[in-house]
Amino acid sequence: MVTDTTYTFPDHFRREGQLAIVIPTYNNAATLGQVLTDVLVYSFPVIVVNDGSTDHTVEVLKGFSEIGVISYPNNRGKGYALNTGLKAAMEIGYRYVITLDSDGQHYADDIPVFLKEIELHPDSLLIGARNLASDNMPGKNTFANKFSNFWFTLETGIRLTDTQSGYRLYPLNKLKKVCLFTTKYEYELEIIVQAAWRNIRVANVPVKVYYPPAGERVSHFRPLRDFTRISLLNSVLVTIALLWFWPWKCVRSITKENVKKFISKNITHSSESNIRIALAVMFGVFMGIVPIWGYQMIVAGILAHLMGLNKVITIVASNISIPPMIPFLLFGSYVTGGWILDRPVKLSVHEVTFDTIKDSFVQYLAGSMVFAVICGLLAGVVCLTLLSLFRKPEHSAG
Repeated sequence: MVTDTTYTFPDHFRREGQLAIVIPTYNNAATLGQVLTDVLVYSFPVIVVNDGSTDHTVEVLKGFSEIGVISYPNNRGKGYALNTGLKAAMEIGYRYVITLDSDGQHYADDIPVFLKEIELHPDSLLIGARNLASDNMPGKNTFANKFSNFWFTLETGIRLTDTQSGYRLYPLNKLKKVCLFTTKYEYELEIIVQAAWRNIRVANVPVKVYYPPAGERVSHFRPLRDFTRISLLNSVLVTIALLWFWPWKCVRSITKENVKKFISKNITHSSESNIRIALAVMFGVFMGIVPIWGYQMIVAGILAHLMGLNKVITIVASNISIPPMIPFLLFGSYVTGGWILDRPVKLSVHEVTFDTIKDSFVQYLAGSMVFAVICGLLAGVVCLTLLSLFRKPEHSAG
């Protein structure tokens, strides 16, 4: 932690128990006092992170001797403040932290909602779901939240109604190994995506929200700059999800029971003909090799839908591009490109990476398309042959 950060915790600050409340604040002196008064009713330890406020926040905090205060002179952003508060609570030994904003939009009497849910599902990361149709809800907030929800689902496969609310409960023990790179508003998106990737349950709980009239509203969100940062973060997270998370999740789902269910539902007890199943496999393998790395599955699913093919079989077949297979697919494409263009092959399969083929991109690009066709046709023929030999006749018609 930086040297200009001060930690002021009273001698009687309670360090026992499992839960603390962390409140980041920046120039919200007008509402901070009432927020603290309401929260302290619930007798949980409270830590306020003063993120370089320049108003009379310091004077307000002096009126609450029972709370812990972390402060530093320069504003570093909400993400930095949250991370500082979570780390402090983690070092003290708390299991959970509830965070809420200091601008008065959150109601302290919703704290029991989080407590009830965490009793039912320990070690979850809970996000307060606001009523987006509430009075005075800014239109830009509604749009931004829907936008964020869409990207979160694409990145994790989890559907939430609210991903932007700052009213949350964090399971500190589960987040110890999470390494975050953002320090502004986008921090709250990054932490829930990384939590979901680590198989931490992320869920919404219903909370109330108050938005004052436009003339009284104080917001530190800078639409152009902050929205740009959030968009850049989403671009990075989606790329990671497509290259790593979704293939990893697919591999993890390959169990004996799941394989049996997949075969039963999509092959042995499917109403589709052998030819259509083989076509889905053929197209999936083709899409798994074409040079659109990171996007094979999503493009394969969309095109399969448009062509009326079995989307599940197509997407599963496109997972031929999982990491252990990548060197072989690259090498096969590179060799095929050399054959087409009459160029020598200088590499072995163990030496082929994305970096080593970039110098022979044209050779790889040409070869990958032909190699994808060859592998797709071969997979389709093998699949059709096996289905014809082993699939019961009553399921192969139609």
